[in-house]
Amino acid sequence: MAFPPAAPQRQLKHRRSIDLSVYARDDGLWEIDARLVDVKTRDMSLATGTRKAGEPLHDMVLRLVIDTQLNIVEAGASTTGMPYPGHCDQHGDAYARLVGLNLFRNFRRSVKERLGGIAGCTHLTEMATILPTAVIQAFAGEVFDVRESGGDAADQQAPFQLDRCHALRSDGEAVRLFYPRWYRPHEGQSGLLQPTSVEPS
Repeated sequence: MAFPPAAPQRQLKHRRSIDLSVYARDDGLWEIDARLVDVKTRDMSLATGTRKAGEPLHDMVLRLVIDTQLNIVEAGASTTGMPYPGHCDQHGDAYARLVGLNLFRNFRRSVKERLGGIAGCTHLTEMATILPTAVIQAFAGEVFDVRESGGDAADQQAPFQLDRCHALRSDGEAVRLFYPRWYRPHEGQSGLLQPTSVEPS
């Protein structure tokens, strides 16, 4: 199906912005700041009063500190914009429960178990589940080697990104062109490379 064209006369009513920034620290650790902001284009009546157009309905930040093996060593959240002041921001240190998890080992399932429902904030918990792929992008070329390298293929692992999306499947044209030593002509499922790491399910 083709990308649906935008209607010529449509009105913006709501904008959710999610910004993920990943920082390398001088102590060898990495910080991830994930910020979510919800803004309405009209005044909105809430149980706690009126929120003016353009004033954030939600403004919250989740921060993780991780090592290069994707282990979370510190975590916390801050909420400054919320529909229920004095309530939404009273999750305490709930997001410290992420400490000890690994972003690429059953991460999404563990987040739901530890912070789903009333254990956390819906928006912060949902935002946490998109962090693994952002960190992988940040680590590409810095921590993970994503290039085709020399040497004997038998002594190497496949580049991290292979067989993790449709474009970089091991029987696909992109792998044949850019990662030829890892190209496997289609032979049913047996032709695919096995992932070198557990997915962040």
